[in-house]
This record gives sequence, C-alpha cells and structure tokens, in this order.
Amino acid sequence: MASKAPAKSAAPAKAAPAAKPATPVPETVLKKRKTTEELQAAAATKRAEIRKKSKATRRVIFKRAEKYIKEYRSQERSLIRFRRQAKAAGDFYVEPEPKLALVVRISGVNNLHPKPRKILQLLRLRQINNAVFVRLNKATTTMLRLIEPYVTYGYPNLKTVKELVYKRGFAKINKNRIPITDNSLIESKLGKHGLVCTEDLIHEIFTVGKHFKQANKFLWPFKLSNPKGGWTKKLNHFNEGGDAGLREDKINELVQRMN
Repeated sequence: MASKAPAKSAAPAKAAPAAKPATPVPETVLKKRKTTEELQAAAATKRAEIRKKSKATRRVIFKRAEKYIKEYRSQERSLIRFRRQAKAAGDFYVEPEPKLALVVRISGVNNLHPKPRKILQLLRLRQINNAVFVRLNKATTTMLRLIEPYVTYGYPNLKTVKELVYKRGFAKINKNRIPITDNSLIESKLGKHGLVCTEDLIHEIFTVGKHFKQANKFLWPFKLSNPKGGWTKKLNHFNEGGDAGLREDKINELVQRMN
C-alpha cells in the first residue's frame, strides 16, 4: 500500500488591518456648521411666520373688498332711489357737491405767469399729461380757477379711479418712483393709517377719507399718454369747444382715451 501524504498545516490567519484614526475636524469648520444650521432654522421660522401673517392679511383684504363693494352698490342704489322719488314728486334731485377732482395738465411752461406756475408746482403737475387727485374745497377750487387755461379737470367715477391706480399707479417711496406690485408696499407706508392694500387706497381716494392727504401723497403723479384722436383745441375752454377748464363727469371719457 502506498503511504499517505502528510497533511498540510493550516495557514496562519492574517491580522485585521488597524483602523485609521479619525481625522480631527477643525474648530472653525464646526463653528461655521453650527452658525449655518442656526441661520437656516431662523430663516425657516421667519418664512413660516410670514406665510401665517400673509394668510391672515389676505383674509382681511378679502373681507374689506367685499365691504367696499357693498358700500359702493348701496350708494348707487340710494342715488337712483332719490332721483326716482324726486321725479315722481315732479321735482329735481340736487346731487351732493363732489369732493374729489382729477386734474390733468395740458399746457407747457412757455409765457407762464409765476402765480399759476407756483400753483402747478404745489399740485405736483410738473409735466404735460400729468394727472393728480385733488380734494375739493374753497382753497383748491380757487387755485383750479387760476390755472384753468393750463389744465382740464372734472369729477372721476369709481371706474376711473380704479383703472388709474391699477394701471398707472406708482408709489413715492424715499423720493423714488416705485411700481405698486405688492400690497406690502402700501402696508409699510400707510399701515399706521389703516390702509393695507390697493382696495383700501382706492376707497380712501374715492371717498376722500380722513387720511386722503397721506394716501394721495403716497401716489406718484400719474403719467398719462396723449388722448386717442388728439386734443381739440387746448387754448379754448371746454364750454367753447376746446379742452381746458372744468368738464365735470366728461373727464372720465378723456381718461379712457389717455390711459
């Protein structure tokens, strides 16, 4: 019988490689990570607060807009009712004196007397086709009569006021002309007067409220275009077939052509 081969001895097990020591992180990097995490957490908290506040503000704005619409419709229905009652009684209904006027400059500065020039500056009508809202009282009525050859003005309706503010409305913030693209602009400047949105601004202007001065000053003078179809005759008064002077509610038709 053949002799058996001697059994091979088992190879010794290899020792596991020693674990590498962890690289120490510099203290500045740890501080920077901590600061970044704190800033991110603060920003997230601030965003959540802004969203919450914005949601509450939108709810308030919606309710105010509904209230204003009801108020405008109620005034319109009351006016119609008074007219019908007067007509049924064989009388005439005398409407209340208008409190708001829209003034549009139509002439330049050539051969302009210093007094009307100063009035135009006070009304912020520094360029042709500039338009501003004016509260009507004895003083402003006298001023408008003195500058009648250089402006045309009348009594705007709600539609005209809305279209001007929404389409041509710019805010005066830190002497800069800023487009009104967000209600936060209005709230930041007029929030202390209770005006937080565009509808508040329109309502304050149209009704000539107690904060009319601040609301009107917040608006940059409107820059209108030349009217479609052109002017008739700037040198003549509106009552004589021209363009200058008072045109009462006909100002709305003119603004439609200039807006």
